[in-house]
Amino acid sequence: MKVALVRHYKVNKGLPENHRLSTNELVAWFQEYDESDITYGETDLNNIEWKRCFSSDMPRAHKTAKHIYKQEITLLPELREIPMPIIPLKFKLPFILWALLFRISGLINKQARKDMAETKRKVAAVLDRAISESEDDLLIVSHGGIMKFMRKELIKRGFKGPRFDIAVNGKLYLFEKQ
Repeated sequence: MKVALVRHYKVNKGLPENHRLSTNELVAWFQEYDESDITYGETDLNNIEWKRCFSSDMPRAHKTAKHIYKQEITLLPELREIPMPIIPLKFKLPFILWALLFRISGLINKQARKDMAETKRKVAAVLDRAISESEDDLLIVSHGGIMKFMRKELIKRGFKGPRFDIAVNGKLYLFEKQ
């Protein structure tokens, strides 16, 4: 069985223009990012005839899936991006510092830890469903954060595949179980 992970195409929303952002400004930026269109690209499907496709139901992932897979796509909210932890600060921070806070939020934020645990549970459930339904090769289109959890779960289940830190938009990461 083969499982391929693809991160959605690049979102057209650029980084925040303000050098420093409040919590509310950051939340507003992420909302705009979630609603932004994508720049379509090309994805090499490795000449594999994918029999099934699961996709996050978020527009950027769904549009990517429709662009690269011309058959029926199963939309799953379980494949949505990990929720951004709300860190209420009374001062503004540069975007890069917000990004660093998000990376370590699992260590310092109780809600972020709960969200990550829930994400791991959802990823495991998606793979349970995929494997129980069929041994057909599966294409999964989702988001960078989810893909990290998905990779770990696939490896845990005996699949072999590439390492990645930050998944490249539109690139296919192939995992195989012999």
